[in-house]
Amino acid sequence: MLQPLLFAFLFFAFVAARQARLAAAGHAPHHYMNRFKIAKRQSGDANTPLMLTNWCPDSVWPAIDSQGGTGPSNTGFELASGDNQTEYVSSDWQGRVWGRTNCTFSGHGGGSACTTGDCGGLEACQGPGAPPATLAEFTLNGGQQQTFYDLSLVDGYNLPMAIVMLPNSNTDLTTLDPSTTNPSCVASAGNLAPPTFNPYTNSQQFLGTDSNSPLPFDTKITAATISQWCPWDLQVTPPSKPANGAYPYPDTKIPRPAFDPCYSACAKYNTDAYCCTGTADERGKCSPNYYSKAAKQVCPDAYSYAYDDQDSTFVQPTGGGFQMIFCPGGRSTDIIGRKGVGVIEHT
Repeated sequence: MLQPLLFAFLFFAFVAARQARLAAAGHAPHHYMNRFKIAKRQSGDANTPLMLTNWCPDSVWPAIDSQGGTGPSNTGFELASGDNQTEYVSSDWQGRVWGRTNCTFSGHGGGSACTTGDCGGLEACQGPGAPPATLAEFTLNGGQQQTFYDLSLVDGYNLPMAIVMLPNSNTDLTTLDPSTTNPSCVASAGNLAPPTFNPYTNSQQFLGTDSNSPLPFDTKITAATISQWCPWDLQVTPPSKPANGAYPYPDTKIPRPAFDPCYSACAKYNTDAYCCTGTADERGKCSPNYYSKAAKQVCPDAYSYAYDDQDSTFVQPTGGGFQMIFCPGGRSTDIIGRKGVGVIEHT
């Protein structure tokens, strides 16, 4: 396991990318590592694969935002249910990937074309998307030949997502245990499998793993709790009020929509306490809030607020590619809770 100071040194590039994202979204930099800066580098070796896979029942519009290195020329497109598309980035790429939902593009931009994850009405994104959006974040070469990546709910949640590491015949990566490299976040009622979920019967594989190295899944969340996890005030589309204009109490008895995107407290209210900015811009002064606690329960391996980094960031040698799967099915992984944070730091 990385010692704290060494981890901080290696993590500077990853954090710098997060600072740029928050600044672009209107939030001040909030992380204790904001003293580090990283310049955008342009390189020509755009041969690292990013595979986008859609297992959702409807189309998803993946978006790719680059903050360093060389990103793909195709930064947004429609991905039909069951389809795959691979884009390529450089080995020093920094950026993030997310899925947009229910999009209709006019071709002119402006306004909003998607219900979640929108990029200013553009199909080809030219910057960060609007929250809420489940993010896959990457710094492919953050120093000392280390790659950093995570699933992030810091900007909220819109779609289930998994990250599968692709070794690319790199011997440093082919020997890694895939049950410690492939996190998944499933926080939508319609996508959640029962607590007894076992994808490995009949020698089947799931998210790059098999029965010899099975993923550890969360077993606590139920169909009832998954449908109510988003705090009431953070729902993008809360249920309509009844005819008398008042919600019954408690609100846990009110049916919610099957597609129930959730803002983070930071994304909705933009306060120092929720965003770990200003007077709360130090570890110890910014604590998990009501949203991040709820998010961490349904997606234990996901990044839930600004200072959740050292418990949610996966580290491995450079050289690998990645597959992002929208609506992977199954259940959220609990790699860190079941195996310990040290197992996700492959140094």
